Amino acid sequence: MNIYARVQSNIVSWKHGTPLPTDVPADPKFQSWHQFDANSQQWDPVSANENAEPAPARTDDTPSDLVLLTWNIDALSERTQERVTEILAFITQLDAKVDIIFFQEVSQRALRLILSDERIRKSWFSTEHENTSCTQSFTTMTLVSKTRFTSQHRSEKSRFALGAVWRVAYPSHFGRDVLFCDLFVPSCTDSSSTRVRLANVHLDSLPIRPSHRPRQLSIVSSFLRSADRGLIAGDFNPVLDEDAVLIETNGLTDAWVDLRPEEPGYTWGADGKKRFPPNRMDKVALLGLEAQEIRILEAQPVGGLDGQQDTPSDATIPDFQQTQPTLWSDHHALLCSFGVGE
Repeated sequence: MNIYARVQSNIVSWKHGTPLPTDVPADPKFQSWHQFDANSQQWDPVSANENAEPAPARTDDTPSDLVLLTWNIDALSERTQERVTEILAFITQLDAKVDIIFFQEVSQRALRLILSDERIRKSWFSTEHENTSCTQSFTTMTLVSKTRFTSQHRSEKSRFALGAVWRVAYPSHFGRDVLFCDLFVPSCTDSSSTRVRLANVHLDSLPIRPSHRPRQLSIVSSFLRSADRGLIAGDFNPVLDEDAVLIETNGLTDAWVDLRPEEPGYTWGADGKKRFPPNRMDKVALLGLEAQEIRILEAQPVGGLDGQQDTPSDATIPDFQQTQPTLWSDHHALLCSFGVGE
């Protein structure tokens, strides 16, 4: 990394009060968090605590563990409205209260549907807004619960706080990027707070050589190390042999391998109906954090929530036209809880 790039990184880091790596050439594009304003009927920017001012010590017994859900919601299948609507209903009805949602493969239509959902409008901060443009056919987005987080952590002693949010473009055959955000966890014992850096990724797809996935994960890992702790979650697309060791070689802990080493953990292709073998496409990798629990949430057929699965009757279509029911996504989701510590 040349001196100019290193100086530029230091200036950007100082300007946004956000530690950034100086060992990788990257041009972070900072953006705002958004929350829905009932008066304007828009997703308006909110000010996050980018300067990382100390938070008051927590005055209650609120645990510091957080629950993350990551899901590639499939931008290419039909029936986007039904699929997205049922995915959101499923997530909001979970017994485990989700604090953070990572979505990948969010099409422009899916983005509008998510942001128009009353449950999302009422209870979540979003990295995106109605006019966010998908430079490709889909993008990533992150949602953070208002129940757990606030945009100004000085105002409420027991609340966690939003930090900066930004994107970084990296080498990609598909023009993809990584979506970062910092979150702050107030201490139980003093006025300090812990910065936790989260990276929402959709690494390059397909067994194309040269593969950009090693470089992509290396860049993302550098951003985590500059914050001392954090996690990377999303669709890792590990379709080449070399992908199997990328988490380990970057000094990260694979939550699934750590907690459930005897289980395959397939999140894609487990029904045996894909052209390729089943795969653990979706992963959670941690640095300086401890995974407490991780499990798979299976994509259900459209209509499965109310028991009225909407599929054609065998009697009404010829054998050669009979199709499998439409699932919410070709990926299953991962639900992971992790401890921040002090």
